Amino acid sequence: MPATVTVGVDGSSESLAAADWAAREAELWGRPVRLVHAGSWQPFSSAPGGRRGSGEAEAARRQWAQKVLRETAERLTTARPRLSVTFEQVREAPAPALLDAASHGCPLVLGSRTVASVNGHEGLWMVGPVALAVVAEATGPVVLVRSGAPAPEEDPPTGTVGPSWGGAPYQDVVLGLDAGRPAAGALAFAFGEAARRQARLKVVGAWRRPPGVDPGQDRALDRDARQALRDALEPWRERHPSVPVTVRTGFGGAAARLVDESAEASLLVVGRGGERGRIGGVARTVLRHCATAVAVVPG
Repeated sequence: MPATVTVGVDGSSESLAAADWAAREAELWGRPVRLVHAGSWQPFSSAPGGRRGSGEAEAARRQWAQKVLRETAERLTTARPRLSVTFEQVREAPAPALLDAASHGCPLVLGSRTVASVNGHEGLWMVGPVALAVVAEATGPVVLVRSGAPAPEEDPPTGTVGPSWGGAPYQDVVLGLDAGRPAAGALAFAFGEAARRQARLKVVGAWRRPPGVDPGQDRALDRDARQALRDALEPWRERHPSVPVTVRTGFGGAAARLVDESAEASLLVVGRGGERGRIGGVARTVLRHCATAVAVVPG
């Protein structure tokens, strides 16, 4: 089976947003889309059904899931007639099923939604327990797509090529990078995504003032942090000479800077920041606060 871009579908508006995003991504990768409905996974919507364990209830749930999968596939192929879409309903528990369904190397795409706002401007995003479990255990990239967030890019017109900084549809890809511990998986994915989009890669780092250091040294500290990022990026820039790269550094927390820098990006890429089974603090924070689609990459 060819590698696919896999998306979890549960009948919610969040999963529809994820499916639409996955379709665009699949065209960039030149791969098919695989829609998966797992078990009774309905984090934001209610499927029909009665008492758990009832044969009639289980049959109704299966029929409902098949209907959701068919309708989602039709939605994608109507918009993109050349896109290959398959779908599958599995009875396995949601997190293991989604992990098993994901193609190694291609992203697994899931949806999330806004649940709160501050002064009507900044939202918090709900990342359910299934999505968190998948992000923590995945061996490949997992993308969380925001339902209701404005799309930062449009599909390129037929035959259109050219970088986004020259007017083409795709906005920047943003990569959060710790120069002291550069995550190879996140670097590879971010450069690949920027190359596929013909977009600029914006690499963001943060630094803090060491105890006892005079604030007058901040300019030198920022210069050193920027140079450390450039050094970490050098071998990747050599592998991807067509990808324009900019480097941004600044004082403060890494997660807050990434949320700010990715406000108008097409994708934010971060390393998972922990061993398998654990999500680091930066990744966990941007998943809750960043309105842009977020790719969390292990390794």
